[in-house]
Amino acid sequence: MAAIPPNLTRMPNILSTRLSLGNINRTNVDILRIQNQLATGRAILSPSDDIVKAATIGVLDDRLERSSQLQRNYQHATASLNVLDNLFNEASDTALEARDIASEQANLTASPSERESQATVVDQMLRAMMSIANRQGVAGYLLGGSTTTIQPVQDYLGYFRYMGEGTGLSTDLDSAASVPITLGETAIAGRTSRVKGSVSLQPQLTPDTRLTDIGGAQGLGVRLSPLEFSFNGGPRIRVDLGNADTVQDVADAIESAIRDYETDAGVTVLGPAGVGISGEAFSFDVPAGTPAPTLSFFELGNSTVARDLGLITTPATNFTSTSTTGADLSPRLTMRSPVSSLAGVTGPLGSIRITNAGRTAVIDLSQAQTIEDIKNTIERANLGVKCCINEEGTGIDVVNEVAAGTTNALSISEIAGQNNTATRLGIRSFSAETRISDLNAGRGVTVLSNVPDPVSGGVNPSLNSDMTITLGGGQVLEIDLKPEDLTTIGNVINVLQNEINAQLAAQGLPPNSVTVGLATDGNGLTISQDQGVYGPGILTVEPKNNSQAANQLGLIGGTWDSTSATLTGKDVAKVRVESMFTYLVDLRDNLRSNNVPGITLAGEDIGNAATQLAETRGLVGSFAQRVDAASDRETSRALLDDSTRSQLRDVDYTQAASRFSALQTQLEAGLRVAATGQQLSLLDFLR
Repeated sequence: MAAIPPNLTRMPNILSTRLSLGNINRTNVDILRIQNQLATGRAILSPSDDIVKAATIGVLDDRLERSSQLQRNYQHATASLNVLDNLFNEASDTALEARDIASEQANLTASPSERESQATVVDQMLRAMMSIANRQGVAGYLLGGSTTTIQPVQDYLGYFRYMGEGTGLSTDLDSAASVPITLGETAIAGRTSRVKGSVSLQPQLTPDTRLTDIGGAQGLGVRLSPLEFSFNGGPRIRVDLGNADTVQDVADAIESAIRDYETDAGVTVLGPAGVGISGEAFSFDVPAGTPAPTLSFFELGNSTVARDLGLITTPATNFTSTSTTGADLSPRLTMRSPVSSLAGVTGPLGSIRITNAGRTAVIDLSQAQTIEDIKNTIERANLGVKCCINEEGTGIDVVNEVAAGTTNALSISEIAGQNNTATRLGIRSFSAETRISDLNAGRGVTVLSNVPDPVSGGVNPSLNSDMTITLGGGQVLEIDLKPEDLTTIGNVINVLQNEINAQLAAQGLPPNSVTVGLATDGNGLTISQDQGVYGPGILTVEPKNNSQAANQLGLIGGTWDSTSATLTGKDVAKVRVESMFTYLVDLRDNLRSNNVPGITLAGEDIGNAATQLAETRGLVGSFAQRVDAASDRETSRALLDDSTRSQLRDVDYTQAASRFSALQTQLEAGLRVAATGQQLSLLDFLR
């Protein structure tokens, strides 16, 4: 209520008016604040109302805002995972149905016409599987990996090509970490296969090699900073390498600094060759003398650039006329690496033959100057393959992206007279380095081992033989391969040759008159005989003791060339895509060709894929459970935070209404007192 302070016994009217007005204004402000609280429902309208409560409310606001975003993420993830679960359910049902068809049609009682009709059913399954693989969710194509805007499986050359990349997208679920909402490689599609580079193409150091493409003498790359050098223990001279981008830039900067020092000090540090490159290291042309001149390098502070560049080694060495090179810098293989710098690739490149998805192309690499040229030339053939540098950065991989079945899988072979180009680049699919376990679509080769004699019970060597080779002259050679022989194609060739030579010697035949090797044109094992010894007769290979080794090595059903007296085996090292599309194509094609063993193998592959699909579906289900549990926890926490914020921020309407009524009474009283005071004058006291 407005009142005149008791300490004022006399005052001007103007002062009394201002005091009354001030008290009335403060009451009005309090009324306005209460009105705002009643209108907004909030007791704290600004930090100045209560700094402690305002700070707490700010923290809760932030937590609730993040909680709201997380809830949207949970809803997004749940929607995507539900579609994924349904997708894998449909794919599993399709796989199980296809497996049942394979099981039924592998019976000897099934007729060719029945198998042909079932092939039509499988063909429809392929189209259904393509629709499943291209299913879309809230984040785009669910099996497209990280590229969710591109249809992951597309028709290509009459088959199915996977176009997705990456492992998939994930959403932030806070306490539940991240959960994938799209997938990349699965048993449905995406499991591309590759011809892995079998040769280390470690490039030599060149002037144009970028510093970012160097492993460095310490294996940690090159971390640029200034360094110092000293000649014959003299003063240390600083060399600035801040602008260096290539090996030549470093060599030029160091040589320039040394030449300047030579001019200033009147000495000779380097000969005419200056700073150069030798192999994978820097070299310094330090002239001879008595005593021998020495050039040393030093780090500045905590710098490591001199060690990275191989200029400081352990144990420490100085550059002299007899010690001219630093440590190797291990240049990495990159798309910019010149073909001329690749280890083992001497002489010009020629052509290679690539077969995939039923098509063959001859790839001329004679004009390729860099790894990128090789990549572009191979990919321009449009065979559904791509070329890349392997993860180790040491060689080239050729990746097959087209699911075209086992028969039409990827094969990279030599062309006679083309300098063994595929072998030198390490990309021949059937080479001496090819692992036996990779043959026959990963099934490898099985041999007889430790087969006991049914009478004596001991091991009978004749019962462990895997194949016989009948020469043109009628001579027979028995081959017994052992499990430990089955490492690589090259090792099998050596074992075969050794066994053949031993039996030739035992029969009194000339050594090496029968040779085993690799096809010089195409792919496959070759067995050649000397026509001068064995005449024009045909060399044949037959299995023995029901062993599958000869067939699995491609020696059964090979081609005979009478001119060279050479049997060339089949290519059993083709690289296929491991996916449901491949297995369904195999099943369809084997049903149409009435190939019972092929139907059986396709059924096994489909059964394994069905198991993998069930496992993937289970994984998706576990992700969904994590999301549901995290969503429940987040909802409970948000409710608690919202309740706490309400207690701190929201107005008590009963208390506010009472306060508002009291302030109205106070305002009315203040106005009345002020009005009464303004009506008094001196005349009122003179009466």
